[in-house]
Amino acid sequence: MHNKKRKNLVVANWKMHGCKADVTQLLNAIKAGVKVSANTKVSNVVICPPSLFLGQVQQELEGSDIAIGAQNAYPQDAGAFTGEIAFSMLPEFACSYVIIGHSERREIFVETDKFVAEKFIEAQAQGLTPILCVGETQKQRENGLTESIVLNQLQAVISEAGIAAFAKAVIAYEPIWAIGTGLTASPEQAQEVHAAIRSFLAGLDQTVAGDISILYGGSVKADNARELFAQTDIDGGLVGGASLKAEEFLTICSVA
Repeated sequence: MHNKKRKNLVVANWKMHGCKADVTQLLNAIKAGVKVSANTKVSNVVICPPSLFLGQVQQELEGSDIAIGAQNAYPQDAGAFTGEIAFSMLPEFACSYVIIGHSERREIFVETDKFVAEKFIEAQAQGLTPILCVGETQKQRENGLTESIVLNQLQAVISEAGIAAFAKAVIAYEPIWAIGTGLTASPEQAQEVHAAIRSFLAGLDQTVAGDISILYGGSVKADNARELFAQTDIDGGLVGGASLKAEEFLTICSVA
């Protein structure tokens, strides 16, 4: 079911890391490396820094085709929400993507499926492409619940936003047990879930299912990226720790 229209994407999720000097150093290395890597379309690379650094990242990436994304935002246009940023603020910083429903947001900040759906809708209303994260815990996997957990998380957004909205979205499958643990789903395990997601979407809209990019996110590294990205339904990666090391991140980009 590999579809030429599908875009291979590598998204760097820097999480809560960095200082101004680190940001400059990392971006300089990525800009230089991506240029010399002939098989990387630069627009297929997205950098998601902590929101404090969005202005700096925008300045430093000006003139490059590397896309910018945010890690999170709040689904209201404006208001008394101390400490939050609005989706409507992000386009001013050249953001075209935003990560929605990352497992750390769901677990640490207790974001519900309904809240994630609200964010998804608000992101699109502001012209942003949501990168919707879905995934199961180790215990859920051991209990054979992987598919039902992942598809329920997806259905929660489809129920609110409609399947047509996924024509302008990206999905990231991230097994929670493989995030920052050094464990990675085997390419076969990952492909199985990606195929289940695509088949579920195909039951609702075949065009959307065929065209949507589904990324794998769970300890993607330079040494496992090639095998993961070679799978039929894996269209790139949402990269955490490895995105903070320029050389490793560039290797992952060139593989994609």
